[in-house]
Amino acid sequence: MYLHITEPSQKISSKIIGIWRVTNTIGHTIVLAILGALLYFSQTFQWVGWIDPLLYILIGLMIISAVFSIFIEPAFLQKSWRYEIDEEFVQLKHGRFNQYHTLIPMEKVEYVTTDQGPFLRKHDLYNVKIGTTTSSHTIPAIHKDEAIALRSQIAVFAKVKDTDAEREEKE
Repeated sequence: MYLHITEPSQKISSKIIGIWRVTNTIGHTIVLAILGALLYFSQTFQWVGWIDPLLYILIGLMIISAVFSIFIEPAFLQKSWRYEIDEEFVQLKHGRFNQYHTLIPMEKVEYVTTDQGPFLRKHDLYNVKIGTTTSSHTIPAIHKDEAIALRSQIAVFAKVKDTDAEREEKE
């Protein structure tokens, strides 16, 4: 006996591609700067001979990783992300190479929150975080109005007290 569950169809915002590219660029730039500083110190202070080749290999791998993480991965992630909310389940599906399809029963949902960092705020996007007893799951890059409605809808379906809405009312 199998329960027929339709595939998730809701997409996340395409603006997230640019945000992921910026954050990945920042992260890779920091790591490359640290590796560059280590290489400089290695040559200046004449560290052990095997450190220079190791640092060159690490820098090369980081450049390859940066090309993938900045130019290829964000578009794949955005195109593969889907979610669906109904009275019984929250469905999350993402990934191209390793596909993940998560079903969260509404009766297991303990909390639902929204959050945004500075890059998401610039584009008026939110992450919706759904928490259960053992884990939390995030739906990234949802437009503000949709994220607030989604948070409220999940709270109603799961019979969860909407703490974010109460906080907004107090402010």
